[in-house]
Amino acid sequence: SFNKSSGGHKGVESVIRAVGTEAFVRVRMGISPVTAGGKIKKPTGGEVVGDFIVAPFKKAELDILKKTAKKVSEGLSVLIEHGREKAMSEFNGL
Repeated sequence: SFNKSSGGHKGVESVIRAVGTEAFVRVRMGISPVTAGGKIKKPTGGEVVGDFIVAPFKKAELDILKKTAKKVSEGLSVLIEHGREKAMSEFNGL
């Protein structure tokens, strides 16, 4: 995303304060547990969410993370070489 508010994210709020603007590109990647059938299952409750975020990765999750890291790397290359519009059109929603 580009030129957006922090959406309540404390780290992004800190960056906005430090650079003095919301006009910067953000590369975002989310995490969420899945059911046995592969459907996303969002954790609820602060403690449950925190436990999920800091839990060690399972083998299957590490495999996904490796593939995702490769896509992120490709997306960053496109962003740097061709600009945010091209990167967003090719990589948003993956």
